[in-house]
Amino acid sequence: MKTVVPLVSTACKASALANLPRMAPWTPILVILIVVVSGCKQPIRDVVPPSTRFIAVMSAYAPEIAANEAAFLNGGQPVKVTTINGVAFKHVRFEGRDLLLFPSGVSMVNAAMTTQLALNRFPISHVLFAGIAGGINPAHHIGDVVVPDKWFHHSEAVYANPKPDGSGYVLPEYFKAPYTNFSFMFPDHVWTVRAGMAKPAKQEFFPADPALIEASRRALKTMPPMTYAGRTAEVSVGGNGIAGPVFMDNREYRKWAFSVWKADCLDMESTAIAQVCWANKTPFLIVRSLSDLAGGQEGVNAADTTEGPVSAHASIVLREIVRQIK
Repeated sequence: MKTVVPLVSTACKASALANLPRMAPWTPILVILIVVVSGCKQPIRDVVPPSTRFIAVMSAYAPEIAANEAAFLNGGQPVKVTTINGVAFKHVRFEGRDLLLFPSGVSMVNAAMTTQLALNRFPISHVLFAGIAGGINPAHHIGDVVVPDKWFHHSEAVYANPKPDGSGYVLPEYFKAPYTNFSFMFPDHVWTVRAGMAKPAKQEFFPADPALIEASRRALKTMPPMTYAGRTAEVSVGGNGIAGPVFMDNREYRKWAFSVWKADCLDMESTAIAQVCWANKTPFLIVRSLSDLAGGQEGVNAADTTEGPVSAHASIVLREIVRQIK
């Protein structure tokens, strides 16, 4: 069993001791105990064996979580469950690897917050995600699986008023539109910063780790057959994905988004996870199976009926990729 203890920096302890000019022989011990309990504002990490490095395996909500646990636990039990801020982190041993299974939560803020929490609290070597998405590339079908190597925001944007004469839109002076607009919505790149940068800069997309993309291509050779609605699912590696805090179910927006980003899928978490990993210089890879056509269908969106079996496709693909990680 691992124990969880707060860690306090040497500098923090030294500062506390330096403020006491005369101390009895036992006083330093008492001061250190007080500092450990009350603490300087230092990050707290779970204490794990020095050799342990986790491969994080994320999913957003119940059907995806169940699919990941079926793929990597196979009816077994986790080594340990650690709950932080209401999020259950499950340490799982899978074929000699230490995995950390946990939910991102649904949508961008939850996904970013939980990814950063995990990176702060656990020694993580890679961040992986398996879940469902809407398909916006007309070449793909429900049940297919995509593994994009670039992730873009589609909802970073300026929403503009029309000009009085109807000739266009009134845009702020600072804004130089990098993409064509969808009505009053003008998408933009996102401002980012990380260690080694002198100041924030705009980032167009966040690239998946090249070694994990290569592992994905190797995994294609070992992939078991998967079918949905009588059709054999296809798995593709590479290409673009987009994400934003919107359940997108609009045919015209779908057409426009594909024309702008040539993306294979659209979801509500991936680019947030990608951006956090980029900021922390942590390798990441995201696997998405298509549960719906993001508005390309006739009538009601099918995601509520497809989410279970299609989630399994993403988790099976991710399992085969994990087996290829060196």
